[in-house]
Formats: sequence, C-alpha cells, structure tokens
Amino acid sequence: MAEVDTATKEMEALQVGQNEETKENLIKEGKAANSNGAAPAAQSSPPEDDDEAQADGASQDGAPEAAKKKKKKKNKSKKKDPLQQTDPPSIPVDELFPSGEFPEGEIQQYKDDNLWRTTSEEKRELERLQKPIYNSVRRAAEVHRQVRKYMRSIIKPGMLMIDLCETLENMVRKLIKENGLQAGIAFPTGCSLNWVAAHWTPNAGDKTVLQYDDVMKLDFGTHIDGYIVDCAFTVAFNPMYDPLLQATRDATNTGIKEAGIDARLCDVGAAIQEVMESYEVEINGKVFQVKSIRNLNGHSIGPYQIHAGKSVPIVKGGEQTKMEEGEFYAIETFGSTGRGFVREDLECSHYMKNFDVGHVPLRLAKAKQLLGTINNNFGTLAFCRRYLDRLGETKYLMALKNLCDNNIVQPYPPLCDVKGSYVSQFEHTILLRPTCKEVISRGDDY
Repeated sequence: MAEVDTATKEMEALQVGQNEETKENLIKEGKAANSNGAAPAAQSSPPEDDDEAQADGASQDGAPEAAKKKKKKKNKSKKKDPLQQTDPPSIPVDELFPSGEFPEGEIQQYKDDNLWRTTSEEKRELERLQKPIYNSVRRAAEVHRQVRKYMRSIIKPGMLMIDLCETLENMVRKLIKENGLQAGIAFPTGCSLNWVAAHWTPNAGDKTVLQYDDVMKLDFGTHIDGYIVDCAFTVAFNPMYDPLLQATRDATNTGIKEAGIDARLCDVGAAIQEVMESYEVEINGKVFQVKSIRNLNGHSIGPYQIHAGKSVPIVKGGEQTKMEEGEFYAIETFGSTGRGFVREDLECSHYMKNFDVGHVPLRLAKAKQLLGTINNNFGTLAFCRRYLDRLGETKYLMALKNLCDNNIVQPYPPLCDVKGSYVSQFEHTILLRPTCKEVISRGDDY
C-alpha cells in the first residue's frame, strides 16, 4: 500500500501545477511500478466525487478507457416523474399512461353457476386474446372519468347549457386525441332537464340556463375504434331531490349486479323495478313514489353501434332473451315522479345514420353532400346539429330532412314525461368477460 500512497502524493503534486516534463516522468514511473506488480493509483480507495475520479483517470497511461471516463458527464440523468393531469384537464390520457395499459374497471364475479369461469384457463386465454379491445374501451372510460370529474366540479346554477356542453365536448376531444372515426365523441352530450328524460342537447343559439331547482341528466359517450363507453349521471343542487337520485343510482347498481352471462333480460328488469319503486321523494310538500319509466331501456352496444339489438328493461315482464359472453351493455335506469312513460316532444337535436342502411339514390345535391359529411365524420355514430355547424355546414335542414325521409338518417327527438315531473338517470357500461364482469366506466364518483 506504500506504493499506492506515494502515487497519490505524486498525483496531488501534479494537480497544483507541475510542468509537462515532470508529468511525463511520473507517468513512466507509474508504468514501471505497474510492471513490478504494484497497484495503479486508479485502484486506490474510491474517490469522493466525480472530479477526483477524472483526475485519477488522467494519471493513467492515456488508455482509451481512461479517456472515456474523462468524457463522462458529471450530472447523472434523473428519472422522470410520472406525468400528472392538469387542472382543468388538458393532457391526453395516452400520455398519462405511456405503457399503453389503461386502468381496469370494477371487477364483479358472476353468480354461483358461473363461478367456474374465474379459474378456467381456457377462459383466461380468451381474455388474453381480447386484450387490445379491452384496452381500447378502458382508454375511452378513463377519458370519461376525467372529464366528468372536472365537469362535476364546475357545474353551477346560472351556466348556459350550450357552454356546459361545449366545454365538456372540447375536453373529450383533447383528452382522447380526436381522430376521425378512430377516436372521439360517441354521441351528443345529453343534458336533459326535469321532465325531459333523454336526447336533449341545445341547438345553436339556445339560451337555456341551468337553474338551482333543475334536475339535469348528463349523458355523454366516448369511443376508441368504435368501442363505446356510454355513461350518465344526474346533477341536482337542491337536496330535496336526493331520494330521487338515490333511487336511480341504487336501481342501476342492482341492474349491474343482476347482469351476467346467461342472465335473462326480464329478470334484470324486474330486479331494477323492485329497487326503484321502493323509494319515495317529497317535493315541495308532496310525496311521490319513484317510478321506473317503462318504455325506456338499457341496451347492448356494438362497434360503432350504440344500440346493438338487445334491450335491458327497467320494469318486469320483458323478454326472456339471455345475455351472452363477450357482450357490452349500457345498464341505465330512469326514475320519475310523473307517469313513468315518455313520448317524443320539443325540437329535435339528435340524429344517427341507420346502421344497416344500404345505398339509397338521392336526387337532392345538398343531401348527397351532407351524407358525405356524415359518413366521413360520424359514420353510424350519433351526431347533433351543433356538430354539423362546427364542421362548417350551413343551410342543411332541408337536406337533413331529406335524409330522414329516405330512412338513411334517423331523428331522435327529446323523450319527455309529463310536464312538471322530474326524472333522474344513472348509467354504466359493463363488459361480460369470459371470467368475470367488468364495470368499465366505474369511478370514484359513482
């Protein structure tokens, strides 16, 4: 070790300013010491910092390794913290999850006769094959959760309904990275008030303002590659409506619990109605039993098809049809203080191209042009007049009527119970996976 100490002292002398000739002599002596079996100075006890390490390298024989050490940067690269969402949200969700894996929804087990699926290796393998689809719909669900969380924090009496909708929709477009038919809004934002149960959104120029005593159903959808998340909740500022909202929330959760592979749709509806109609609500001194709206239903969902053929009733006496493995469903319930029956009313805003429509010859040039816009931007996803305005379409109402008259496009006017009543809604999208049931759109809020 004495030779190591001597070498260290010599190196210190170098650092305080010896001339180049002395430096060359010392390097030669170091080489001679190494050939006699002495440990080189660079193998002494570890230096205290990077500067000393570089000085040690300089005292060696100019070998390539020493040169590389000298060129190393002093600052080590720091590990980046995970990206955090801004307030208000502005970062696309795929940038928040760089791994490309998005959060799973709430997992519920099937009932006893299907518990075997949980441990079936064959069913697990089926899920592994479907992982890209699951990931797409989970990405859409994460956008839904983040947007609705922000909207719930800013919705207040006095807001213009059109401002509310456009704030929500622009945020969806940003967080989902809207990209034609590959990613975007799945259908217009429903913000139906009071006795209007569904399918109302403001058209351009509408001046409706949200009031303290309003009951608003906020129903919006997101999609990735046509895999749709359909999810809704109700906003009411006056606490006297709380039992009405609780009835619908509990009824929806009951429907989710009863749903499953081989479950009969009629049984799901009966369970929903039993829970819904066990509630009463007192409004301005008058007590109402909460009623399930008998002609509104949940529904199965397909790629680019919001209503894929099966209906999930919210009253007893529905179809005996069974739910099947791999299906997506929107489980939605509507509770009303009115008749519990809706009809079409008010100005139409929602439209959707019929899913199975073939080629239909059109005489009106404007109708042909409008159909091209619909095909390119919405396909068979629902849209509203505000979306056509946004795309630069003008004077299109006659052309739109022509498309409806030819059964190419279907209008969906607002659905209303009796005027003066109040309707509440809650909705989630579920997936009947081979091994379990996943509530795709479940969040901390509901």
